[in-house]
Amino acid sequence: MRQEDPVATHAAHAAPASDAGTRAMRRAVELAARGLGSTSPNPVVGCVITDASGTVVGEGWHERAGGPHAEVNALRAAGDARGATAYVTLEPCNHTGRTGPCARALVEAGIARVVYAVSDPNPQASGGAATLRAAGIDTEAGFLEAEAEEGNTAWLTSVRLGRPHVTWKYAATLDGRSAAADGTSRWISSAESRADVHRLRAEADAVLVGGGTLRADDPHLAVRGIDGATQPLRVALDTHAGLRPGARILDDSAPTLLVVAEDADTRHLPGVDLLRLPLQDGRLPIHRLLTELYARGVRSILLEGGPTLAGAFAEGGAVDRVVGYLAPALLGAGPAAFGDAGITNISQAVRLDITEAVRVGPDLRITAIPTTAPKEH
Repeated sequence: MRQEDPVATHAAHAAPASDAGTRAMRRAVELAARGLGSTSPNPVVGCVITDASGTVVGEGWHERAGGPHAEVNALRAAGDARGATAYVTLEPCNHTGRTGPCARALVEAGIARVVYAVSDPNPQASGGAATLRAAGIDTEAGFLEAEAEEGNTAWLTSVRLGRPHVTWKYAATLDGRSAAADGTSRWISSAESRADVHRLRAEADAVLVGGGTLRADDPHLAVRGIDGATQPLRVALDTHAGLRPGARILDDSAPTLLVVAEDADTRHLPGVDLLRLPLQDGRLPIHRLLTELYARGVRSILLEGGPTLAGAFAEGGAVDRVVGYLAPALLGAGPAAFGDAGITNISQAVRLDITEAVRVGPDLRITAIPTTAPKEH
C-alpha cells in the first residue's frame, strides 16, 4: 500500500520543462540521497551533466564531508564538458573550504548552462549563481525545487533554524500503545520494520534516547545490516548519570555522548564523553541540548526515546518529522506512544501532514510533518 500526493514543482525563473531536463534533475535528486548520513555537516547534493542533445555525459554526488562536491565528481566523469548543461540539486557553492568553489569549477570546465533546484541558504557558501552569471553562463533556479528540498530537508532545516533537524521514530499498535500493561514491548513491530529503522539510523548524524529507554531496554542504537554505513553519534539523556558501566550503548561500535545534569556524579563512568547541562524545571533543556549538538556538527537527529521524551520535544516545537510504524495488533492497555506535550485542548493538537503511507512487512509506516512551522531558538 502506498499513498502519496504528487510533489509540486515550480521554477523561480524560467526553468526548463523538457523531459530530458526533468529526468536529469530527478536523477540528480536520486544521486544526492546516496550521501545521506555521510556528508554532515555538509548538504547532500547530486549533479548530472548533459550534452547539447540532452544525453547524460557525467554524474556525481557529494559522497563524504571533506571530499569532492557533486559538481566536481560529475565533471570528472564527463571529461570534456564544454558547452554542456549541469543540473544540480543545490546552488553551486561559492566558498573555498576543504574543497574549492564549485561555481568556479563549472566556469573553468566550460559549462554553458547551469540549472539548479534550491538556492543555498548558507551565507558562507551562497553567491554561486551570481558568479556563474558574471561568467556568462546561462543560470536558472528553482527547477524541481520541492523534490530537491525534500531530499535535503535535514540540512536545510539545520541551516535555517540553527539546530539539528529532528525525526521522531516510534512503533505502536493500532490502538496507539508502545508497550503492554506489564511493560513488555518486544516486539511490537515486525522484523522488516526493525530493519528499516537501521536505514533511518544510517541516514542520521545522531540517535537520541532518554533515561527511561536506557533503563528499560538497554538499547544499542548502532547501525546494523547496512554495508558502509557511517555510525551515528549515540546520545543518551541521563540526568543523574544512572547508566551502568556495562550498558550496551557504551561499547566501541559507535561513538556515544552522555548528557547529564551539571552536578551529576559520573565517577563510575570514566572515559565516557559527557555533556553537562543546567536543569530547567528539573529537566534537561531541549533547545540548549540541540544548540550544543549543532556545535558538534550534528545536523540531523533520530529521536528514538519513549513517550516522555517525545512529548518534551514536541512541546518545545522541536519535532520536524514523525515516522510511525503501526503494527496490526491491539493491546487495550499499556503506555501510549506519545507522552505529555502540554496539550490540554483539542485546538492545541499537533496537526500533521501525511507525506507517505507504505507497507513494511505486515506493518504500516506513516511519515508525516507538522503543519505548523518549526521553532527557532
